[in-house]
Parts: sequence; C-alpha cells; structure tokens
Amino acid sequence: MAVTTDIEFRTSFVREPGALRQFPALVLNADYRPLSYYPLSLWPWQEAVKAVFLDRVTIVAEYDQTVRSQRQAIRIPSVVVLKDFVKPQKRVAFTRFNLFLRDEFRCQYCGSTHDLTFDHVVPRARGGVTSWENVVAACSPCNLRKGSRSLRESGLRLTRAPRQPSPAEMHNRGRRFPPNHLHKSWLDYLYWDAELEA
Repeated sequence: MAVTTDIEFRTSFVREPGALRQFPALVLNADYRPLSYYPLSLWPWQEAVKAVFLDRVTIVAEYDQTVRSQRQAIRIPSVVVLKDFVKPQKRVAFTRFNLFLRDEFRCQYCGSTHDLTFDHVVPRARGGVTSWENVVAACSPCNLRKGSRSLRESGLRLTRAPRQPSPAEMHNRGRRFPPNHLHKSWLDYLYWDAELEA
C-alpha cells in the first residue's frame, strides 16, 4: 500500500473547496482527533470513498445518501478515521492565515475584527523583519495610523506581545473558530476531549 505523506493529508482537503459543498467527510487521525481544527480537516466525499477502497481509513459515521458503482452501493462517509497515525507538525508555518488565527482574528491594537491586514511592529523601513515576533494582525485604520512609525510615536499599544505559537496553541485556537457548517455526526469527534462544565 502506498503511504500518503503528512503534507498530502494536511492539504488535500483545501485543494478543491468547491468539492466540499456536498457531503464532506470529517477526517480524523488514528487517535480520533481531527487532523486540524482550522481549517477543519475535510475531504470531498469522493476522496473519502476512494480512501475506504484503498483501505486507508475506517468509516465511523455516514450520511443517509448513497453512491452507486456498477457492482455495489455505499453510503457516503461523514466521518472517517485514518488507519495510520499522522504525526502532528512540530512547528507552525508562518502564513497570513495562521497569523490571524494566532491573533484570534482581532486587531492587536484596537480589538476590531473588521478589515484585517497585518502590521510590522518594528517597521521594515526601520529594520523590522517579517517574523512571528514582529508581525501582528491589525485593522486597516490602525495600520494606516501607525504607518512606518514606532509604537511610541504612533500612540498605539499592543494587546499582547507577538510570539511564535506552538502547534498545541494553534490547535486549541482553531477549535474556537468552527466552520459555518458542522454536520451533526461530527460533533462528538470535534469536542470529545473538551472539559465538561460542572
């Protein structure tokens, strides 16, 4: 059996977003946790069915709908679990999306959630680098207000100092931002390890 790489498992569900509109399958690692929470690890139903026939996954929940081939009918999987464990990433990629997720989709100067961009705390014009420790999410008005000035010169203050997040931190942040569509069969697998309220 061909082994699919870690990167292929992590990116295959974002390659064809249009294919996820009907009957997406939630993909769980072998420990029954989603490969990622944000974006949620989803495969188009065609990929899930293909993985079943290649014996790479086990179906743990299904939709009521079926698909048919010449020889058989199969209910469309809604939750699948990988048979082989995929190791979690040891570092978080420095991307615009991950930066916004780290900063909880809020401007780090005023707290706004609208019209987000990113800002170099120490401006590039003053030798600032593009790194986790120097870039924050910022709304356009705050970004324009700060310009290429220092925090002190602009009168702005950070809500928290920027730093490189750990994969566990990003995993937990992602759980707080569920996608617009959550199928009822996914809920037990998304929040099974959440702390129960007394």
